[in-house]
Amino acid sequence: MRKLTWFNVTSLTLGFAFLYLPMVILVIYSFNASKLVTVWAGFSTKWYAELFQNQAFLDAAWVTLRVAVVSSTFATILGTMAAYVMVRAGRFYGRTLFSGMIYAPLVMPEVITGLSLLLLFIGIGLDRGILTIVLAHTTFSMCYVSVVVSSRLVSFDQSLEEAALDLGCSPWQAFRLVTLPIIAPAVISGWLLAFTLSLDDLVIASFTSGPSATTLPMKIWSSVRLGVNPQINALSTIMIAIVTVGVITASLISKRASVRALEDEQAAART
Repeated sequence: MRKLTWFNVTSLTLGFAFLYLPMVILVIYSFNASKLVTVWAGFSTKWYAELFQNQAFLDAAWVTLRVAVVSSTFATILGTMAAYVMVRAGRFYGRTLFSGMIYAPLVMPEVITGLSLLLLFIGIGLDRGILTIVLAHTTFSMCYVSVVVSSRLVSFDQSLEEAALDLGCSPWQAFRLVTLPIIAPAVISGWLLAFTLSLDDLVIASFTSGPSATTLPMKIWSSVRLGVNPQINALSTIMIAIVTVGVITASLISKRASVRALEDEQAAART
């Protein structure tokens, strides 16, 4: 075990300060009574009250939440299916092309992805709105889910599935009753990753959204261009709190699921 040195402590402190100090300052100034975001004028929560009365921000937040939940759910289903095929199907004709198409959004610039999806939607005559944003977010976040789930499937003990099949389960029942509960932590992690990417996306949503569907990042970006409003600090603080609570909750659920899956594996091995 390596000992902590002054160099390591200093590097770690500077790294965490670079990452989290701006967010801490943002949270502090969200309670600033002054309209100037850089001048402290006392503690106040009035910007939170005004934020919840700003219908434009509320509408954009509702659109963003709906898009994130639906797209992350679709991305998790499709990404899990793709991961299962890549890990369990072995060598098949077109595997290289299939894998390349799955992983392409990982390295593709978001501008190129957004522009190509825009041209696709225009070409098929699909009006831009919530549906097109959901399709776009599902397309680029599915690959992240497949990476997370496939890494878990690689280390999965297939003898558990074989035992379930020998006991009379169908392949679907074996997957639903044995495989899925064990890889559930990876599936949940993939869903959270897709949800976060959708919640944070600005570039692709800018290409694929329409006048009736404005996401929260787009609304914040358009507001910041006209000047930083203290309500944006309050909104960002609420988003940080929601993400923090979600990450902690998901970590606890994943940890509990991992312990339960390990206990199930050990019980199955003993039997």
